[in-house]
Amino acid sequence: MAYTIDIIGLGAGDLDQVPLGIYKKLKSQTSAVYVRTADHPAVRQFEEEDIRFQSFDYIYEEMDQFADVYQQMTDTLLMTAAQQSLVYAVPGHPMLAEKTVQLLLDQDEVPVNIIGGDSYLDALFASLKIDPIDGLQFVDGLHFERRQLDYRHHIVFAQVYDQMTAANVKLTLLEDLPHDYPVKIVASAGSFEERITDVQLDELDRSFTDVHNLTSIYIPPVPDALLHHTFAQMREVIRQLRAPGGCPWDRAQTHESLRMYAIEEVYELLEAIDQQDDDGIVEELGDLLLQVMLHSQIGDDNGYFTADDVIRSLTDKMIHRHPHVFADQSAETEPDVAKTWDALKQEEKGETRTSVLDGVPAGLPGLAKAFKLQKKAAKVGFGWDDIQGIWEKFQEELDEVQVAIRQETHTEIEAEIGDVLFVIANLARGYSINPELALQQANTKFMSRFTFIEQALNEQGKTVNQTSQEEMDLYWNQAKERE
Repeated sequence: MAYTIDIIGLGAGDLDQVPLGIYKKLKSQTSAVYVRTADHPAVRQFEEEDIRFQSFDYIYEEMDQFADVYQQMTDTLLMTAAQQSLVYAVPGHPMLAEKTVQLLLDQDEVPVNIIGGDSYLDALFASLKIDPIDGLQFVDGLHFERRQLDYRHHIVFAQVYDQMTAANVKLTLLEDLPHDYPVKIVASAGSFEERITDVQLDELDRSFTDVHNLTSIYIPPVPDALLHHTFAQMREVIRQLRAPGGCPWDRAQTHESLRMYAIEEVYELLEAIDQQDDDGIVEELGDLLLQVMLHSQIGDDNGYFTADDVIRSLTDKMIHRHPHVFADQSAETEPDVAKTWDALKQEEKGETRTSVLDGVPAGLPGLAKAFKLQKKAAKVGFGWDDIQGIWEKFQEELDEVQVAIRQETHTEIEAEIGDVLFVIANLARGYSINPELALQQANTKFMSRFTFIEQALNEQGKTVNQTSQEEMDLYWNQAKERE
């Protein structure tokens, strides 16, 4: 004879809510009856109905990890089923948040039948007076991540067994929601023991008393005004700006008209970084992200690509170029990573790049472009073996500038100064310095010192046009000392 495990759900309430067929099965007592927990309104009525059962509550007390608890329950049920058929009763519905049921279904030793039962979600919807058609997220309070939560929908946290679990839920939600956001604690929904407690978010765990396995936390849908920090809301704002009836300026923009703004925003970000201005960095990163989102929305409006395509392209690229993180390769040092990155990048580009120097943007500033060109050439061995060779080349180019100056040939002077700048970019590369950033820092430093001169003279009622070189040098040195 083949023995079986029949799994039934007890719903969220008392025996009055249990379907007639399940009630008859419990009363027949033809099989052993196991319950995951006796802490349930229906189970507490079993004695009145002369239904004999065995509870697994003792396993909760013996073990610290829920994974071990569920595995021990499963092992016990399978060992018993090797000798006789049995009924296994769980709270709610067997297919809703029941790990032991999933473990039983994953094995092939003993046939398992899902008999059914009422889901406690049905009672929860009725008690909270919500319709899941509006959007529902059902979350395991023991195992979830913040990034999974969609606050635009109803959110129900199940498996909130104790005050510590409630505290973890609270702390995660406080990263996105205000401290006084209204939430509900729902216990034994639909039963005669039902309790619904309204609390503000920061009081959630402190209000979590008399907790049991039929306790859930409900988070109502969050208004858009509280979701301005989310990607979905930002994307919706940009969409509305570009939509009919939106902003005339945003609607008029094209990829071409936005080009100059992208460049400006990058330099403003660099300035904030140089000034170590965290608030400025946040603002400028936002402005840079605005450019990305505007270009993505333009692509969406024109039917060519969307923000999803941009994100997918980036994600695929990062995974492909980091096999030491997402695959089975290894890279212990930065040079190892760079070598792998370059090889995979070449693999991606395939035949689209025929020269080692391909891929350097045509619009880069001259110094930055020189740096990129020499960096690419050096990767295939075209360059000096040591920094001293670059210094010798630098002196050679300086000498050639002097010759051109003596010959008073403007075209030659321009060409030789260009060669000097090109070698300076190579010198910077030799010392792992980005020459464009170095020059920007020098520009910022010059502006700061010269502005100090102007302010000092202004306090004396003078201007730079009324001042000697010697006096300006004096204030320049004061500015340097102040730095």
